Amino acid sequence: MKSLFDSSSYDCSKLITNAYSTSFSMGIKLFGPSIRPSIYAIYGFVRYADEIVDTFGDYDQETLLDEFELEYERAIERKISLNPILNSFQEVVHKFDLYDYVRDFMRSMRYDLSVNEYKTEEAYKDYIYGSADVVGLMCLRVFVNNDNNRFNELKDYAMRLGSAFQKVNFLRDLNADLTELGRSYFPNLNTSVLDNETKNAIILDIEEDFREAYKGIVKLPMEGRMGVYLAYRYYQGLLRKIKRLDSKQIMTSRIRISDPKKVFILCKAYTRYKLNMI
Repeated sequence: MKSLFDSSSYDCSKLITNAYSTSFSMGIKLFGPSIRPSIYAIYGFVRYADEIVDTFGDYDQETLLDEFELEYERAIERKISLNPILNSFQEVVHKFDLYDYVRDFMRSMRYDLSVNEYKTEEAYKDYIYGSADVVGLMCLRVFVNNDNNRFNELKDYAMRLGSAFQKVNFLRDLNADLTELGRSYFPNLNTSVLDNETKNAIILDIEEDFREAYKGIVKLPMEGRMGVYLAYRYYQGLLRKIKRLDSKQIMTSRIRISDPKKVFILCKAYTRYKLNMI
């Protein structure tokens, strides 16, 4: 039965999400049941593409990415794929008209195979748009259920939130990106050593993204608002932890939020939500 195959494909996307990200998994569980499968499908696709360019360094990454993209294109054309991640994702792409966003996302993934340094603000923003902003836009299409007026009202806020998340990730992973992958994303990081002045400038930029993004979060449909708000609070907590650290500490470790702290953030976010404080 095709329906059983499709259902198991979405289950695989959920499995990938749960395996790779406890924070996003917690957020997705707070979405309305009707939208969870689509968000799992989006995350499964972007996670696999990101894995190819970030962690498969012992393999021919370009060939793997070529094959992954070719199989995606075939899935779009055929409306089916024996790769369960692509099978669930292609259905979401068709349903919510995500074609252009996927193209831009894959372009940024290819940058990770060839670009080691982003020297200009324009190149930096272009990479973030393709690697993070469009993921937020894909999810927003799901949240508003293809309501174009509501999408256009909220899309700038969704992009600011995607940018904030990605920039926090860049700071969190700064040491690994520089030493293991040889990548430098921040254009104002002129050397391989982060100083406190540069750190503070980056954090101010992220905090502005968060302030703008919050204006859109409170306008999201109820089905998606709580899950997005939780992710927002989680990343704010991560940024606050980074902010307290000296730049040298950021350069020598990968910062994370402990599981008990994640639970605390969840409880606090849920309480604020139930009290109608967001």
